[in-house]
Amino acid sequence: MASESVNAKQARNHCTKGKRQQHQQIKNRSSISDGDGEDSFIFEANEAWKDFHGSLLRFYENGELCDVTLKVGSKLISCHKLVLACVIPYFRAMFLSEMAEAKQTLIEIRDFDGDAIEDLVKFVYSSRLTLTVDNVQPLLYAACILQVELVARACCEYMKLHFHPSNCLAVRAFAESHNRIDLMDMADQYACEHFTEVVECEDFVSVSPQHLHKLLSSSDLNIENEKQVYSAAIKWLLANPQHHSKWLDETLAQVRLPLLPVDFLMGVVAKEQIVKQNLKCRDLLDEARNYHLHLSSRAVPDFEYSIRTTPRKQTAGVLFCVGGRGGSGDPFRSIECYSINKNSWFFGPEMNSRRRHVGVISVEGKVYAVGGHDGNEHLGSMEMFDPLTNKWMMKASMNTKRRGIALASLGGPIYAIGGLDDNTCFNDVERYDIESDQWSTVAPMNSPRGGVGSVALINHVYAVGGNDGVASLSSVERYDPHLDKWIEVKEMGQRRAGNGVSELHGCLYVVGGFDDNSPLSSVERYDPRNNKWDYVAALTTPRGGVGIATVMGKIFAVGGHNGNAYLNTVEAFDPVLNRWELVGSVSHCRAGAGVAVCACLTSQIRDVGHGSNNVVDCM
Repeated sequence: MASESVNAKQARNHCTKGKRQQHQQIKNRSSISDGDGEDSFIFEANEAWKDFHGSLLRFYENGELCDVTLKVGSKLISCHKLVLACVIPYFRAMFLSEMAEAKQTLIEIRDFDGDAIEDLVKFVYSSRLTLTVDNVQPLLYAACILQVELVARACCEYMKLHFHPSNCLAVRAFAESHNRIDLMDMADQYACEHFTEVVECEDFVSVSPQHLHKLLSSSDLNIENEKQVYSAAIKWLLANPQHHSKWLDETLAQVRLPLLPVDFLMGVVAKEQIVKQNLKCRDLLDEARNYHLHLSSRAVPDFEYSIRTTPRKQTAGVLFCVGGRGGSGDPFRSIECYSINKNSWFFGPEMNSRRRHVGVISVEGKVYAVGGHDGNEHLGSMEMFDPLTNKWMMKASMNTKRRGIALASLGGPIYAIGGLDDNTCFNDVERYDIESDQWSTVAPMNSPRGGVGSVALINHVYAVGGNDGVASLSSVERYDPHLDKWIEVKEMGQRRAGNGVSELHGCLYVVGGFDDNSPLSSVERYDPRNNKWDYVAALTTPRGGVGIATVMGKIFAVGGHNGNAYLNTVEAFDPVLNRWELVGSVSHCRAGAGVAVCACLTSQIRDVGHGSNNVVDCM
């Protein structure tokens, strides 16, 4: 007996030792814990779930151990309550409730497609589903009602992949009927991107007035001009006279009539019978006329800007940031372009010359870069970028070589204002005639202004701030081309040079710049109607040598220098909120760049990649 006892103890010790040796082999499937002084482990057979899953599928396919049958029309589907309850919330709630169906072995489901329910039950067992053009809509309906969100999302993604101008409106209506907000948004986005094609499809005139309202009000419409939106609205209205009493003026109000050319407004819109016969529509037409009058020399008192005076993203133009310099010292020849639709910057074709403190403006869909400094000498040369050719072409040079000039365009010609070289700050002003490619001299300013800002407003060209060679200036003067004369207007609240200047809603904004000691974050607004300056919200950071331009009712400030480093950040000012917020960054930290908005499409401009200065040096 003693020997048997010893052998048993040895055997137990051998078994324990064996378990310890096996621990390393099964560590991925077990965990060790202490229990009653002896080693133990928890075995997890993760792979077994596949076998369990496969067994359930075979039970279903063979009709074994089934405890419930679903009757959908003439189709009978035998399955298992427990399995249905695990995956389909609708059945879980049913089987765990006091409903009569919880105890029934035959459950009739009405108003569903039998094939769709069968596909859904197969998915419960197999986690696989084959979607087709024919079954996706009844499947989405069943998945929505039965609350199988995984399948519902898969159906939405499948339908998104199969959008077409001819079906996206119908899909959107289907999504709305089932409260699938995600699919509605996908369909709306597609319809906006393919708007002109969608308008030509039969379904367009059948959309609900509410849906049409949402489409036409979108800033994301992919259009070349606002005429296309007007034509779409009129097409729908003429096909749906039953909606005129409630929706005529409301539909036309979503067309941004002020952005239509005057000849189209007067020759087409004003002659449309349904517009002429509706008082509110005539008011909208008057608003558009007043907008054009307000932009001319005949300012309209109390004119209010609105969403209808703000371009849509596709027609808002492209923001160009041209030249400048960064911490490396050498001026840039690179340009960066801002895509409003994609909310991103990309490099466009480079200039022929490096240029810092360059004057930049866009006129009639082309961008002009004038003067500046190339790192060795001051420039009087000018080059023009044409989006149709994606090339910069040299044009006639100014008479005076200079940097820190400002450009403005009034009635066609381009004015090159002020500037400086290493010895002098200039009060010179030259005028460039685009058609003849010639420069001429006009009346000089009353004060020399290097690093001046300028903009055309109503029927004058304004010269704002700058440095006269002694100090930064707070004075402002404006040029009347009919009198060929500069007169001073009310001065700013702060002296500044290297500031940005732009027009927004009939007012002049001056942004940042340097006083005699440091860069500024302050921003001032001038209203020519009352000859008054006001401070508005300050920039988020000081910016001297900043470039600014107006895009879609906001002022964008690009780059500059904050006193310690060159900047690549971009911020935008919302006049409604009176607030600046950061909206991204350009690739190169740069100050002294020229910024302008070109009336062209982003797709026209060739993306050249990273440019020749692919190093961000901000110090």
